[in-house]
Amino acid sequence: MNIRPDIGATHTVGFLLTPNFSMIAFAAAVEVLRLTNYVTGAKAFAWRLYSPDGQPIEASNGVALAVDGSYGDVGPMPEIIVCSGMDVQKYDHGPLIAKLRKLAFYGVSIGAVCTGTYILARAGLLDGHRCAIHWENYDSFREEFPEIDATQELFEIDRNRFTCAGGTASIDMMLALITAKKGAVIAALVTDELIHHRMRDSHERQRMELRARLGVSHPKLLAVIGEMDKRLERPVSCAQLARTVRLSPRQLERLFQRYLDTTPTRYYLEMRLNRARQLLRQTSMPILSVGLACGFVSASHFSKCYSEHFDRTPSEERKGMRVERNVATAIA
Repeated sequence: MNIRPDIGATHTVGFLLTPNFSMIAFAAAVEVLRLTNYVTGAKAFAWRLYSPDGQPIEASNGVALAVDGSYGDVGPMPEIIVCSGMDVQKYDHGPLIAKLRKLAFYGVSIGAVCTGTYILARAGLLDGHRCAIHWENYDSFREEFPEIDATQELFEIDRNRFTCAGGTASIDMMLALITAKKGAVIAALVTDELIHHRMRDSHERQRMELRARLGVSHPKLLAVIGEMDKRLERPVSCAQLARTVRLSPRQLERLFQRYLDTTPTRYYLEMRLNRARQLLRQTSMPILSVGLACGFVSASHFSKCYSEHFDRTPSEERKGMRVERNVATAIA
């Protein structure tokens, strides 16, 4: 971002909250600003909160926040941050998108935490910019916005656009902005107050390493699962996977049974089905296209496997999302 270090100026940051926004991503961002005021002993930052209608708005954890006004009340200010959360596609963001485009016209720096990146993309505000989004939404985001340079970094700051993956990555993105605005010493003091231990670099991974996530350390098992993850669209046989780590198919079977209590075939299938579910819930891709993107050669095979695993067909999954979206729109 085009931000000069400046200890004295007070910056007002506007948080535009959407229904079901991520509380942790929002609170982490605000707390960095609050603690900057604390360690400087001055009002370095002020913040204002906005909801679609100016009424209190619920986060995904059910906690409602009072706000300072509606989207229509937002005027130009140094920074605006869109805070969203799970199932961002369920809601009509038309008024918010219109406001964001107007603010962008006035040169406001616009950011997002968690799936707020999706709304910025819908508004056309990420064209020609790098952006970050939560790992769970990354594949569906790439399907819907293939022309946008989306990454799986913790955060991205690209000129006057700044986005992060959400969760505690909000802390790291805001600390990077504090470093640019107020200097590294103040950012370090805020980091200590947060008991955050260190400011994470934007390039650090979003997810835990596979070893920690699965609770296993066998290198050949981890290597095979990594290969599976790379080949969800064009699955390969277990025999081919075994060859990549110089094992026999039978040895690979024993590894999966011992450490994960399943078979490689079943594990691979569940990875593909979980990816399919994300795409069904987060995109408007045709169901057949979702199946093909997850390595299923026919609609009937995809539907059969999906039904057996999730106890509902892909069509029912998509229909359920439409019903949820209509209910959310009616409530909003």
